[in-house]
Amino acid sequence: MAIESGVISNTIFELVKKAVIELPEDVVQALRHAYQKEAHPIAKENLRVILENIQLAKQLSKPICQDTGIPIIFAKLGKKIQVDGNLFDAIAQGIKKATNDNILRPNIVEVLTRKNTGTNTGNQIPIIDIELSNEDYLELTFMPKGGGSENMSAFKMLTPAEGPDGVKKFVLETVINAGGKPCPPTIVGVGLGGTADYSLKLAKKALLRPIGQRNADQNLAKLEESLLKLINETGIGPMGLGGNTTSLDVFIEVADTHVAGLPAAICFLCWAARKATARIYVDNKVKFI
Repeated sequence: MAIESGVISNTIFELVKKAVIELPEDVVQALRHAYQKEAHPIAKENLRVILENIQLAKQLSKPICQDTGIPIIFAKLGKKIQVDGNLFDAIAQGIKKATNDNILRPNIVEVLTRKNTGTNTGNQIPIIDIELSNEDYLELTFMPKGGGSENMSAFKMLTPAEGPDGVKKFVLETVINAGGKPCPPTIVGVGLGGTADYSLKLAKKALLRPIGQRNADQNLAKLEESLLKLINETGIGPMGLGGNTTSLDVFIEVADTHVAGLPAAICFLCWAARKATARIYVDNKVKFI
């Protein structure tokens, strides 16, 4: 029995609606906590407005932010799962429907001519990352990636001798250079190892982790905590206007790498850290998680 293309398209459509309208509860709670402990008056007001914006978006069923992002889908494909049709086309149909229904702003343009496709689909868009799993379902996570935060992404090939201190320096320099552009308080994803392109993928996938969930490796967990403390000591604050909350969390994902290199990449999520996940089982039943 195969998963039907129509079920995939409808699931993507529902994930889009959920993601752009309603923030995950872990992000909302982190913003509330930041508001409660913030001492800087301008920062506190910014956080109050952000929380009010989140509440109104949910009440009115309107997108949290006018920039509904570039459509990114993380797919985990179970080893026994078959899809009736083309997975890319099925996902793209869901994106097109969400755009036609004015849930998504048409953001996607041809890279050099800047001609808008009008559908949020196009040449290799939506971006789909496929991971094989041993589960008995197809898991789909929709992450709409806003332009402001994406434009602040950074990569650097560090030397092995620079080690953890070099990573800290690179992360802090990137955060300070970004300032208020990625709409802080941000979530910072750090990817280390692999190759240049793979470290960037790791940095983005790190952003899928819920707020407060540390890396299972104790050394990496300590590095995450240290970086979060250092970032919040910069005083950049919400929307770059000063304050104690520049980032809500820092997540690090790693891969082994070549003996001669230490690839390092950084990817930001703005305070509107939007994502939504569903699982489709072999009987075509859907569970939103």
